[in-house]
Amino acid sequence: MVKLSAKCILAGDAAVGKTALAQLFRSDGTHFQKNYTLTAGVDLVVKTVLIPCTNDSVELFIFDSAGKEMFSEMLDKLWENPNVFCLVYDVTNEQSFNSCSKWLEKVRAQAPGVFVPGVLVGTKTDLAGRRAVDSAQAQAWALGQGLEYFETSVKEMDNYEAPFCSLAKQFYCLYKEKVEMFHGLV
Repeated sequence: MVKLSAKCILAGDAAVGKTALAQLFRSDGTHFQKNYTLTAGVDLVVKTVLIPCTNDSVELFIFDSAGKEMFSEMLDKLWENPNVFCLVYDVTNEQSFNSCSKWLEKVRAQAPGVFVPGVLVGTKTDLAGRRAVDSAQAQAWALGQGLEYFETSVKEMDNYEAPFCSLAKQFYCLYKEKVEMFHGLV
């Protein structure tokens, strides 16, 4: 039985639903808070994810960071050497989607020359009548960046686990590849 730990960066503009997503994931869908205050700095959420078809697990240390520019210098230090990352945008806010390029650049700058698995998550799908970002457009952008794409509604508790389970599985697969490569050298 292998238990790994991975540092996960949760990035995106303010008020896109990063904290709600992380909190619902941590509580296994039992805690949806109706009101949130904007995250000032970083909150840490820790959750163990079991890897399907194995006895192994990955403990995700999710750094839920503020989406305000005024915290960006502090984020640089806290974001050092991520193992995985989750970019979050609000499907009703086109600017939050457009900002994902900037957030992706910031995350990748923390691990230059290293492949860091990531996902793009569109939140607030329960507000379908206010959708401003087409899911096909977001999926195409994600694929172009080498990211998996998910949409979720925390309010409806829909698909909130999938992005984190995907990240844990991607991290686990990278670990297994490195172990096999090491065994190949011996």
